[in-house]
Amino acid sequence: MRIHTLDLRFQNIPGLIASFLVESAGEYALIETGPGSTLETLRAAVRVVGVDEAAIKKVFVTHIHLDHAGAAGWFAQQGATVYCHPNATRHLIDPSKLIDSARMVYGTQMDTLWGDMLPAPAERVVALQDNERVPLGEVEVIAWDTPGHARHHHAFVIGDICFAGDVAGMRLEHSRYLSVTAAPPQFDTSAYVQSLDRLLAANFKTLYLTHFGAVDDVAWHLATYRQRVTEVYERVAAGYREGISVEENRQRYATAEHEIAMAAGVNEELWRKGEDANVTSMCADGVRLYCEKGR
Repeated sequence: MRIHTLDLRFQNIPGLIASFLVESAGEYALIETGPGSTLETLRAAVRVVGVDEAAIKKVFVTHIHLDHAGAAGWFAQQGATVYCHPNATRHLIDPSKLIDSARMVYGTQMDTLWGDMLPAPAERVVALQDNERVPLGEVEVIAWDTPGHARHHHAFVIGDICFAGDVAGMRLEHSRYLSVTAAPPQFDTSAYVQSLDRLLAANFKTLYLTHFGAVDDVAWHLATYRQRVTEVYERVAAGYREGISVEENRQRYATAEHEIAMAAGVNEELWRKGEDANVTSMCADGVRLYCEKGR
């Protein structure tokens, strides 16, 4: 088996969003497609590693957020089968609600940031249950239900390797700063911790993060990230009980995360790069929404 990490150069910035091309015994699968805005970059990257994009017959998306699955419909329209969480199928088949919600958030920047999300033909979308297996050449891709970042989130496991989507967070340029992916509306601390405990117990050799790339110090990463998830929740929950405003919550979140990143050796350039992939204001809103629901 061979794994190619494809840099989608989101907004012309390297190292923010990855797609993974997996090859086994002459079969090819794509894990994550990135947004529609980087589709042409993805197609070119596939060709650069010597693969005809028409040979990609299986596409796996961890969840249907635009930075992970925005281009899935295009591949489905070319004849690939897209595998996803059962709660994600309807959004791949008809992405109109997803697009409308995103447009409300991003406004005039929507098209530049995310591009088109094409509908996938219903017959080309397959929902996978927890632990369901899909053959790929000489290996199997196993779906793991891993909520926390989103209720419709899968990690995909091949042997001792895990493609973690957003459930293991963001870690750019192998830094020691782990940014909690907590954008609304489905952040859930309890579910997040349970998913991370499941990943920790598996003793994976390598994690592949959509943001960004291969992680080899898996035990440290997952244990530290588990602490980070709890930490951001407790911080935001304290502010919520204090009665601070939404804007004050965002400011406190950004300030605290900036301090943690700097202490971990991140420079200002890398911090700004991280903001392009995992905006602290959105994460603050995601954790606050969880608190508002009375969790």
